Amino acid sequence: MPHTHYTTLISATNLAERLAAAPGSVLVFDCRFDLAAPQSGEAAYAQGHIPGAHYLHLDRDLSGGKTGTNGRHPLPERAALVAKLASFGLNEGQQVVAYDAQGGMYAARLWWLLRWLGHDSVAVLDGGLAAWEAAGKPLDAAVPPKTQGTFKAAAPLQVTIDAQAIERSIGTRDHLLIDARAADRYRGENETLDPVGGHIPGALNHFFKENLTAEGRFKTAHELREAFGSLIGATQPDRIVLQCGSGVTACHNALAMEIAGLHGAALYPGSWSEWSADPGRPVATGPKP
Repeated sequence: MPHTHYTTLISATNLAERLAAAPGSVLVFDCRFDLAAPQSGEAAYAQGHIPGAHYLHLDRDLSGGKTGTNGRHPLPERAALVAKLASFGLNEGQQVVAYDAQGGMYAARLWWLLRWLGHDSVAVLDGGLAAWEAAGKPLDAAVPPKTQGTFKAAAPLQVTIDAQAIERSIGTRDHLLIDARAADRYRGENETLDPVGGHIPGALNHFFKENLTAEGRFKTAHELREAFGSLIGATQPDRIVLQCGSGVTACHNALAMEIAGLHGAALYPGSWSEWSADPGRPVATGPKP
């Protein structure tokens, strides 16, 4: 009997059933992280994680090298990421499940990256580790052995856009930007992560946490479609560019749009941290007029 193919979210119950029925059919990655304490996620993983899960570190595994002008979390090299994922045992077409304890903000980065590599059998654990524990499921402190997988990249299922295209778009309005940061940082207030506060001129604001319920699970497809629809109006999803501070939480909006059936939005990977590193680029502050 073929297994269900999860491409956006998976519930704790469904993941537990899948792991029990066919443990080798799914590869689980723990993506817990804290920007203010970069080692804390790995330390939490060592204390206890979903049985069989491997750990991926945002800076070390899910980002590339920094130049000082390409943002705080540049995309990794495609070939390097493919090799890394294969080294954890990932096979072509295999179901991947990513989770964290931060509402999906880091798990969604892995979801997006795998789709960027052409792999669509990837889902985020809805509600994260808290949902797993709330369902009465066990944790394990053992680090699973690594095996070599057969994973290879295919045509990207997610697209990117660079700063030059966005600079051109400010004049032409070819794209509509959605900034995933909190409203105060979007306005240029309380900026603690980047040297310059503000946002890219013309960008709208949709804080990624607005995608979640009070329990930390994603809102329904209908609710998400209503929320994004009220923001983008008649703009087609493939003209949307998603960005944030460093290209991480924008992936959460990408996942939310996918759940909502709004396909084709691009990611600006460098996001505000890259944009603001060039003093020649324009900056807007305050609420959207």
